[in-house]
Amino acid sequence: MTPKAEQFYFDQLQEFAALLPGRTPLLGFDVGEKTIGLALSDVERIIATPYKTIMRGKFSKDLQEIEQIIMTHHIGGLVVGYPVNMDGTIGTRCQSVRQFARNLQAKIRLPVMFADERMSTMAVTTTMLAADLSRKRRAEMVDKLAASYILQGVIDRLRN
Repeated sequence: MTPKAEQFYFDQLQEFAALLPGRTPLLGFDVGEKTIGLALSDVERIIATPYKTIMRGKFSKDLQEIEQIIMTHHIGGLVVGYPVNMDGTIGTRCQSVRQFARNLQAKIRLPVMFADERMSTMAVTTTMLAADLSRKRRAEMVDKLAASYILQGVIDRLRN
């Protein structure tokens, strides 16, 4: 039997919030096989904004770029989208994202929270289609918009 995703990350919100320094932005991640979408919150953690998409390469190269963003924006915590299966189980993509987060946390000493990313790409794609964006523009935007969607969900939960 495959374990339910909730056992891994849903109960972390209070612990995550307790570890966050005051008035620092959060950095959100939508980790894919080829790209990493990034989003930033404001220092009050009210709104998430799409930031950029990194084309994945060697982890050391990706890490360098992420570290620069963390230093530049004085990031206080990381929110990583967790690609849970629609039935709530954990699959191989979750294992890959979890390993990415472990590697990241080994080098960057910041609190990390996993957040359910089910439907995030579909939600932002639907919005982009409604805005009549071209296929090319949607491809350029989808990862960082999904990261923003994921991060906004956590920000909303933290504020409540």
